[in-house]
Amino acid sequence: MTGKGLLVVGDVVTDVVVRHGSPPVRGTDTAAHIRTLPGGAGANVACWAARSGCRDVRLLARVGADSATWHREILHRAGVRAELAVDEDAPTATVVALVDASAERTFLTDSGAALRLSLADWSPSLLDGIGHLHLSGYLLFAATSRTTALLALRAALRRSIPVSVDPASAGFLTELGVDRFLAAVEGVDLLLPNADEARLLTGCPEPADAAVELSRRFPLVAVTLGDQGALLARSGRVTARITATPVPAPVDSTGAGDAFTGAFLAARLAGASDSEAATRACRAGAQAVMTLGGRPQGASSSGARGAFVHPHGY
Repeated sequence: MTGKGLLVVGDVVTDVVVRHGSPPVRGTDTAAHIRTLPGGAGANVACWAARSGCRDVRLLARVGADSATWHREILHRAGVRAELAVDEDAPTATVVALVDASAERTFLTDSGAALRLSLADWSPSLLDGIGHLHLSGYLLFAATSRTTALLALRAALRRSIPVSVDPASAGFLTELGVDRFLAAVEGVDLLLPNADEARLLTGCPEPADAAVELSRRFPLVAVTLGDQGALLARSGRVTARITATPVPAPVDSTGAGDAFTGAFLAARLAGASDSEAATRACRAGAQAVMTLGGRPQGASSSGARGAFVHPHGY
């Protein structure tokens, strides 16, 4: 018998978010607005699920001793039960997110401790009372964390606990290989790619066709389309197209996909239909692009470690 809790096995990251109004100029200064914020796809999903009404949200991740207390306190304030393994040899993962004037972002990633999540960090008791397991796809891109993530996946499937995966990164997917990724996530109930990831996983240029193709392999596929909303597919056909919530002045698109995932999972755990869950998830995605960083408003701003504004202004 499964419960109503959500377990996220994923990553905690220190985000350095750099908003620049004009493209960086090589060899000299470029005006920017910089914040150091808590992030990580797995942690973001957990926080958005808690914000969206899930009362039992747990997160398993590995962080460096350098910032473990900071991250744990912020997750606690966000309503997430953080099961953080502390790494004495590697720092917490860090991502520099370069956000341009259109709110589009480019990431520079140092995986640090995140991909060192090991078998010793896992316990089957983490699944007690859990109704859904979500795996951050980032864990699949390194051998140690991949082994741990797949152990959690198999343990959940043995208990008939539904499992979802976010493919996480088209760039990393290319490095790993599509076939290896699809083999690793065999048995997953829900796949949550964005349009680029869906195209890469199928070779289909149109997101709808990609969703249809993926739904022949996974029971439910939810493809996020940015400001075009999302679409759902089951059993080889598109079952719903969800319109995005309009955002008049987007600030930062960093956490939009994580917000969608967290809200979608919270809604489904509460009994919502697929389409209603996706509608709520699109609303969360719209909220995410109106705040800096990947966490819900409050969870991010309260955790900011400071800022630097270039003296020439923004």
